[in-house]
Amino acid sequence: MPESQNIEYKESWRDEYIKWICGFANAQGGKIFVGVDDKGHVVGLQNAKKLMEDIPNKVRDALGLLVDVNLLSVDSKEYIEISISPSTYPVNYKGEYHYRTGSTKQLLQGASLTQFLLNKTGTKWDAVPVDGVSFRDLDKESFDIFRREAKKSGRMTAQDLSMTDEELLDSLNLVVDGKLTRAAVLLFHRKPEKWFGGAYVKIGFFGDGPDLQYQDEIYGSLFIQADRVVELIYLKYFKARISYDGLIRVERYPIPKDAMREAVYNALMHSNYSSGVPIQIRIHENEVLISNDCVFPANWTAETLMQRHRSEQYNPKIANAFFRAGYVEAWGRGIENMCRLCKDYGVKTEYTVHPGDVMLAFFAKQETAATQSATQSTTQSATQSTQKYLPIEIKLMHYLVANPRATQGQIAKYLGMNLNTTKYYLNKLGKLEVPAIKHEGTTRKGSWMVLIDLENL
Repeated sequence: MPESQNIEYKESWRDEYIKWICGFANAQGGKIFVGVDDKGHVVGLQNAKKLMEDIPNKVRDALGLLVDVNLLSVDSKEYIEISISPSTYPVNYKGEYHYRTGSTKQLLQGASLTQFLLNKTGTKWDAVPVDGVSFRDLDKESFDIFRREAKKSGRMTAQDLSMTDEELLDSLNLVVDGKLTRAAVLLFHRKPEKWFGGAYVKIGFFGDGPDLQYQDEIYGSLFIQADRVVELIYLKYFKARISYDGLIRVERYPIPKDAMREAVYNALMHSNYSSGVPIQIRIHENEVLISNDCVFPANWTAETLMQRHRSEQYNPKIANAFFRAGYVEAWGRGIENMCRLCKDYGVKTEYTVHPGDVMLAFFAKQETAATQSATQSTTQSATQSTQKYLPIEIKLMHYLVANPRATQGQIAKYLGMNLNTTKYYLNKLGKLEVPAIKHEGTTRKGSWMVLIDLENL
């Protein structure tokens, strides 16, 4: 029998192997066979009977555990079986916490140690209270968003939503002994990144290559991020393919919006905010990649996510607030529904799971890629011109019509972009095969001209 999650072989005994006993006790328990080589062959022990007395005493003194030690024999060769039961409380060896994972022993440190201790004490990460923040520090807009969405979802009564902010937080179990929990700060504080460095979302557009072309960072409470991230993606980063069903204009985006919402909400809910790494959304020509740090339940894989599975949250208090707001289901069906939506839409989805993070990939059809060129010929000039411009470009041109003497800085402020991104769009619109805009005069005293009919867009 090879070594495994629950089996370890040692040819002889050393006191340092108490670390392995500690690791088994902190995990699912297991057995150590002393007098057996790595291949599982019994080599025997000269002092087996003495070890039968010494090992239980040494383990008790070092770990405070009682282990079963049994004397076994094969072909007149004696060896020892040490049987370790899983401990309900965290066990340390000289101040160090060891953990058995796979066929190896790991020394727990940093975030993994914090998570282990929380799990052993029955406390979830987002339920830990935060010092130095009060109810007065929380954000009114975040409460407004929650009340609006919860009313729409019907998952909270009008009486619930008429509570004061403090009463509402208490009803959502976001307060412990009068202190706000981590979940409360993340959900309702305007600047949660003051406590949790990665509590924001980065969006970047990479086109068909590895180089970043433009990006955004979305800060604020998780409710503000949930309210803005998806809309920003569809306004600024995606371009719809336009068609007409008779006189009805039909817009088809590269990824169904409900599927994108589910993906973003899942990332916001389940992220490991103690890692300090933000949620990252990379938008390429034909694919979108959403990644976040997370802590998965034991033995979960990418296949587990794609199939029906029980709902098990790393941040249950955040997940409950998102459920009350109507953002997600409570039964672990969200990913299944998202995958079904994408399949019906012709979009492939793929999860990649690593020990500390997960990445979701959407593979869009070529004709609906995020930055597709508007090359389809049509006899309808309105269709042709609409396909040529991104929504953000149309917004920019409307602003230039109303403000022909606007500076690049003023345009950037209106669009909510940095100056380099604004220059990119201005240059692009001015250098199209049929230019859409033109600038006359000097940089400071010139004026903008829009050369196309915006009413037909």
